[in-house]
Amino acid sequence: MRALNKDTIIAILLLLFCGLLAWSSLHIRLPGYGTLKPSTWPQIIVAVLTLFSAIYFVQSLSYPGTDDDKGDGRKPGFAGFLEYFRNPIICFSIYFVFLATLPWAGALIGGILLVFALLTVLGGWTPRDLVRHAIYATVSMGFMWTLFTFGLRVILPEGEIFSIR
Repeated sequence: MRALNKDTIIAILLLLFCGLLAWSSLHIRLPGYGTLKPSTWPQIIVAVLTLFSAIYFVQSLSYPGTDDDKGDGRKPGFAGFLEYFRNPIICFSIYFVFLATLPWAGALIGGILLVFALLTVLGGWTPRDLVRHAIYATVSMGFMWTLFTFGLRVILPEGEIFSIR
């Protein structure tokens, strides 16, 4: 019998955490009004997380490597770390800029700029790509903003630039 690799251990921990979340969602009290139980959305999210964790677990069992295998191609040191994790670091930085400018730009304009910036960083800089990224960002965030604002009646941050009132 071979030893468990790191991915399998993480997948088991994630499955245990999902079980804890599922058990906790059963203890959300019912307010006595409304048609949807308050525990419905948390249970749906936990079910999706459990499914993804189970897939991760199954894939981790089929991984032939051992813990000593560093087959990720990473160079040693801090520079190697920055080079290997460049895209996630840039994406998180862009997201934190979005959060910092949310009171000023609002959810609609800030969201469009966030999606455009992420697509551009990850998808290329050619003029054709930039036009395509602008279209995708505007359509997707416009749809989500319209859905939340008018369909679900959720008040999203308006910001100082654009206000519907």
